[in-house]
Amino acid sequence: MVSAPSSIRSLSQEMKCTIRLLDDSEISCHIQKETKGQFLIDHICNYYSLLEKDYFGIRYVDPEKQRHWLEPNKSISKQMKSHPPYTMCFRVKFYPHEPLKIKEELTRYLLYLQIKRDIFHGRLLCSFSDAAYLGACIVQAELGDYDPDEHPDNYISDFKIFPKQSQKLEKKIAEIHQNEFR
Repeated sequence: MVSAPSSIRSLSQEMKCTIRLLDDSEISCHIQKETKGQFLIDHICNYYSLLEKDYFGIRYVDPEKQRHWLEPNKSISKQMKSHPPYTMCFRVKFYPHEPLKIKEELTRYLLYLQIKRDIFHGRLLCSFSDAAYLGACIVQAELGDYDPDEHPDNYISDFKIFPKQSQKLEKKIAEIHQNEFR
């Protein structure tokens, strides 16, 4: 019996991983069966040149639709309950207790993207007034200062910020964006 050369054997043991990023773009790579979770975490952090790594992790969903964090010190293939190719998501594991101590602009941006996702998917529940203020912050981050020449009356309706976004909420978001963020 002839065994395959090691380079061919290693190719057959490679598994494709796709990681969805916070902006919904994707990165793909190939891993070996024994590759540990830390490899993918480092791969994404290197892609971003991210230094403040502790807030972030990679999450996957098992066949029963349960979410899990990829454990850095365990083999990826042993953690996954599905078959390759694997699809995972780069996400914020926890928010900083003191956001003002975040040093990197990139970290702040990634935290912003996660908060925006959490709001849109209904995972961040808040009062009407807090929702309006958060919505205005998102509009400010996306558009900058309000300019009546550039922003028509219904400009807020172009933004899908909340899962159930009413005209009343859009009006309040516009009011805050136009009057409080100058």
